[in-house]
Amino acid sequence: MPSREQGQEGKILKGQVEPRVEDVNQFPAVERRRNPAVPSEQREKGEVAVFQELGKALTSSLQLDQVLRTIMEKIDEFLRPDNWSLLLLDEEKQELYFELAVGKASQALRDVRVKMGQGIAGWVAQHGETVVVPDTSKDTRFFSKVDEKTKTETQSIVAVPVRFRDTCLGVIELINCIGPEGFDPRDLKLLEALSDFAAIALENARHVKRIHELTITDDCTSLYNARHMSNILETEIYRSQRYNYEFSLVFIDLDYFKQVNDTHGHLVGSRLLAEIGEAMKIHCRLIDFAFRYGGDEFVLLLPQTSKENALNVARRLHKLIRETKWLAPEGLNIKLTASVGVASYPVDSRTKESLLHLADEAMYLVKNTNRDSVAAANMGILPHSAAAESAG
Repeated sequence: MPSREQGQEGKILKGQVEPRVEDVNQFPAVERRRNPAVPSEQREKGEVAVFQELGKALTSSLQLDQVLRTIMEKIDEFLRPDNWSLLLLDEEKQELYFELAVGKASQALRDVRVKMGQGIAGWVAQHGETVVVPDTSKDTRFFSKVDEKTKTETQSIVAVPVRFRDTCLGVIELINCIGPEGFDPRDLKLLEALSDFAAIALENARHVKRIHELTITDDCTSLYNARHMSNILETEIYRSQRYNYEFSLVFIDLDYFKQVNDTHGHLVGSRLLAEIGEAMKIHCRLIDFAFRYGGDEFVLLLPQTSKENALNVARRLHKLIRETKWLAPEGLNIKLTASVGVASYPVDSRTKESLLHLADEAMYLVKNTNRDSVAAANMGILPHSAAAESAG
């Protein structure tokens, strides 16, 4: 085992673990162990136990936190760094962010991002190779800005890539764990093995997330599907009952959409639905839900929204659909109108089935009369001129 560097400012006490995840309670505090170097035979047994524990965690649960919690404990128990972190790659931005940071400076790392190729961690992520830096002052790759932000002093770094097959998912980085005798090759092998377990856990979690997304998402529009709408609506009714909130449903049916398919073909029709779905997402608040209900029907669920405010939203969307030239980049400039229906909780109904029925009924009232308008439960079709003026 490597000896500890002089100075114990980086020592972490029980309860100081600060994960870099949205739910800070996902990784409860870990009992910090500061045992002296253990005999070789005892260490060997410990390592075998580590791999058995991690293997059991991987095969018995798809929960990412269970595996990462075990890896946290074992890195601390066997390698005893001042600080250590798990950085994950944001593929879209090509940046590393701190998913998990343990140690004195963990809080300060919450919003830090490292570009690919920047610093030791960025270099490791870019090249997919392990790096051991005994003295950061002598390595030109060292990125001192992180120390400036965290007000710590990084003297040595060990960084290993977290790789699944040929893809780098992130980096495990240990700070100040190299003693005068260097970093034990056996410790490095253990760390690389732990990173392999982390990679498997992360990839499993991604697959589970993707499978879940597929079960609740409409393929054509990437909006939520009708099955998920039913679950969300039940949750919203429960929440609104408990906290005395209002919420509203907006049903949207595209008028004469069949003519688009007949004129331009079903592929164009699908692209049009996708573009309308994207427009709805853009014009929704972060707390709103947009669903493809089926065919050319869409539904918006607007939490904490009164009927009056929901009607304003419905008018704006009605105007948006009516005035937009759809698929303009393809030179098609398709014009559409929509029939829109609104129902609200609790003023119109307090049950899921009745709310859905009332919003759908209001929409069909428009569809079966003059189309291209907005109607509301227990109110009927709004005057067309009033809808246009309010939307403007």
